[in-house]
Amino acid sequence: QVQLVESGGGSVQAGGSLRLSCAASGRTFSTYAMGWFRQAPGQEREFVASITWRVGSTYYADFVKGRFSVSRDNAKNTVYLQMNSVNLEDTGVYYCAATGRLIVRHVPAGYDYWGQGTQVTVSS
Repeated sequence: QVQLVESGGGSVQAGGSLRLSCAASGRTFSTYAMGWFRQAPGQEREFVASITWRVGSTYYADFVKGRFSVSRDNAKNTVYLQMNSVNLEDTGVYYCAATGRLIVRHVPAGYDYWGQGTQVTVSS
């Protein structure tokens, strides 16, 4: 099993920045990539960004390109999501997820382990 714990959520004004962290523990050697997803009230959970542990290959949803950046610290088994120039539409619960599959599908069903989520609220 893999345990994931997110932190860093909170309230931020539009145009501001926030950095989320996701600490992984347990059988982390079995995971290939980490992803960030978000879910707004009444909406489906959607993919935000992903990164592979070994090479650090990244992939982003179009709506965060140029604003968000995903990175990892292998020594700490931690993944980060740097959120810049946030807007009201970025409000939601942000989830960290892990997958052991070598072909990463950027949808919730493509990930096997999930954190409990951290709330991000953007205000005007």
